[in-house]
Amino acid sequence: MPRPVDIVGLLESGIRAEESRQRTIASNIANLETPGYRRLEVRFEELLAKALRSRHAANTGDVKPEVFEPAGTTVKANGNNVNLEMEIGALVRNAARQTAFVRLLRKKFSQMENAITIRE
Repeated sequence: MPRPVDIVGLLESGIRAEESRQRTIASNIANLETPGYRRLEVRFEELLAKALRSRHAANTGDVKPEVFEPAGTTVKANGNNVNLEMEIGALVRNAARQTAFVRLLRKKFSQMENAITIRE
């Protein structure tokens, strides 16, 4: 039997992941010209999908984002592989996802408040 999904926990996890992604992208941009710096990314969606598929998985709110160094990126002569255009694109996508998560969480809390409010 499928277990119910904790929507609030799921949204909170998503917000934490986007915050982590925001910090990681900012670090990549800050190190744009740092010799030898390798860009980092955040893995979250695939970890969340795995948790959702598992019948005995921990609460989806417990899924934590992981920072990792992706393979296969082009390295410049100074050993750095940060591409500003790619990071700006990631920043825009991240901001949109974070806004969506916050709006959905706000909507869920509003629904909960409406459900417990006694109307006269």
